[in-house]
Amino acid sequence: MPQLQFPFFPDGMTHITPNIGFKKEAGKIYYFCGNMPVFSHAEDDYNSFRLFISQLYVNGSATQAEISKAFGVTSISVKRAVKVYREKGSAGFFVSPPRRGPTVLTPDVLSEVQKLLDRGIEIFLLLAFMALARVKSIESLRYCPPGEWGKLLGLDRIPEVRTLREKLANITLVNKVTEWMSQLWSHWMADMKSALAVFYIDGHVRVYYGEQTKLPHHYVARQKLCLRATTDYWVNARDGQPILVINKPIDPGLLKVLEHDIVPRLEKEFPPVTLEEVVKNPKFHRFTLIFDREGYSPQFLLAMKQRHIACLTYHKHQGADWREGEFTCCQIRTVGGNIVEMQLAERGIFLSNKLWLREIRKLSEGGHQTSILTTDYVSTMEEIAPSMFARWSQENFFKYMRENYSLDRLVDYETDSVPDTTQVVNPQYRTISSEIRKKTTILNRTLAKFGSVNLKGEITPKKVTEYQQEKAQLQEKIAIYQADIERLKIDRKAFPTHISFSALPKEDQFKQLSIQSKHFIDTIKMIAYRAETAMVQVLREVTSQQDQARRLVKGVYDTEADLVPDEKEKTLTVFLHNLPSHSADKSVQHLCEEMNKTETIFPGTNFRLIYKMGSGLNPRLPEFCIYLKPFLRILEWP
Repeated sequence: MPQLQFPFFPDGMTHITPNIGFKKEAGKIYYFCGNMPVFSHAEDDYNSFRLFISQLYVNGSATQAEISKAFGVTSISVKRAVKVYREKGSAGFFVSPPRRGPTVLTPDVLSEVQKLLDRGIEIFLLLAFMALARVKSIESLRYCPPGEWGKLLGLDRIPEVRTLREKLANITLVNKVTEWMSQLWSHWMADMKSALAVFYIDGHVRVYYGEQTKLPHHYVARQKLCLRATTDYWVNARDGQPILVINKPIDPGLLKVLEHDIVPRLEKEFPPVTLEEVVKNPKFHRFTLIFDREGYSPQFLLAMKQRHIACLTYHKHQGADWREGEFTCCQIRTVGGNIVEMQLAERGIFLSNKLWLREIRKLSEGGHQTSILTTDYVSTMEEIAPSMFARWSQENFFKYMRENYSLDRLVDYETDSVPDTTQVVNPQYRTISSEIRKKTTILNRTLAKFGSVNLKGEITPKKVTEYQQEKAQLQEKIAIYQADIERLKIDRKAFPTHISFSALPKEDQFKQLSIQSKHFIDTIKMIAYRAETAMVQVLREVTSQQDQARRLVKGVYDTEADLVPDEKEKTLTVFLHNLPSHSADKSVQHLCEEMNKTETIFPGTNFRLIYKMGSGLNPRLPEFCIYLKPFLRILEWP
């Protein structure tokens, strides 16, 4: 059920349109048209509020954007209110919604559900095993033993590559991938609601080297090149675990994605702000967003503050360094649980829109100061600093996924059409803007050269003449460049900044890469990474070298194993072969014990999984010792 977002009623008169406004007074909201009051309701009467805004929209008195901006509600809330008014009238807002009775899982329903789960479960398992075993692509299965892989799925063999591609196409053809991802998103978010949630948001540029389409160019920081690519925006938890990915073939920028895609989805997963919470603690926030300088915007920070969402980002326009005497040595607990020391200091700062923020700076050993801005007015700077610097866990996630899970690899070579209504930058506007930047760069260099020209040494008439001539020539060039820039700015005003994709010239139009299969595979890789991370966390409980825990898990995936089913006990025992060292075996034994506590049932069967160390085909250690005793006596004989 979608969560309601309550409106924000500030003190004083607020204009919805030039002729219509509202005012909060003595716990009631009064609406005016000009000087005449037209409607009123109690501040907490949300149904009357929805009735009034729906009438404003239906009567043409205010637009959806004006209503959303004035009251701080989402556009979808306005749409829902209008729908209720058009279908049920005014009485529809005051009728209790129908409640569905308890779901009855009859044997027939359970049987049908089980059939749906069993159908295609082998494909899900195979793709997940491929991700964990670092099989780079579906084509790489040609070089894997099909019978051995089939045993992992309870089959004689795995499907051929061509068959697997056909099944994958059929799964993604029904267009249920997005719905499945949404369900996973809600499931993962449910685990984060118990604590104050922190989310890292960043874009990942996925380079495209093919020739099926001419994607727009993006700057790839890791290669320091401008290449054809598409952008994926990822949302990660504080420990780096992935939660959500959003693909943008035409990149609108981090701010637009935050405002229109990520923040609305996050708000639906968290309860709306109540009046009691605001009165109790006006500075509280529901969750925290952390992003880099690309998302820095005073207007966006102010909007998030009004919606009780805290933001952390780097200062895009950091001022002069602070005195070193302001910094104090603080004991900081990192996300990984380690204790480190940081030199920290804090001040308050007003931005251009009069928004007051907290500015926290870290002093490095080399004297460099890193500035952090935040609208989190509750947490201490010892809590904020590690959260901001732990943002690199997301960058490490991208690097690890590229190297181990082939995150950037294409799944197929299909393309889709870009929706005609998609807004893109006007090519003519971009061309003129590029010329303005070039002219401005030349102008700045000429101004610097003009300021550096001085009379040096003994002043003679010849030197004075040369000095005046050089100054005059530079002054003339400066005037020409300034006139050219002003002319280009006037010309640029004749073109809109953005146009619809259908308005682009034919030679500039392109097709986007197919995303259904890619999203499906990426979702399975996200599940595999989260499962791997869960195992790593278990191993770190007993491993002395915690940095080696992930490498140890990868070694477990590469080692051989014996599968021993027991029809009578309904168990499937997985015997993991011993690793190169005794300490590694001891750590993996702890992992097996923890996994056995879950009592996991192998999908599609009623066999309970049991994990043990050692080979299921060789004698056990006690039996081996019995055979070894005679030889030991011989060795003891003098």
